[in-house]
Amino acid sequence: MEKTTQKATQKIIEFIRGNPKITRNELAEKIGITPNGIKYNLDKLKKEGKIRRIGPAKGGYWQVIKPGE
Repeated sequence: MEKTTQKATQKIIEFIRGNPKITRNELAEKIGITPNGIKYNLDKLKKEGKIRRIGPAKGGYWQVIKPGE
């Protein structure tokens, strides 16, 4: 499970870099895990200080804080 989560978080970061306005549903579709799985991984990345949400839930965007991960 840890490896899957690590792979998913890396993919999430890559997709956010490519499209900071990407939605959870779009991430779920591209990565092949549920929107709840995406939420879990996004929360984990936020806790680790790797990404942050700028603006409101609707109309905001993601920012990758730690490059190269």
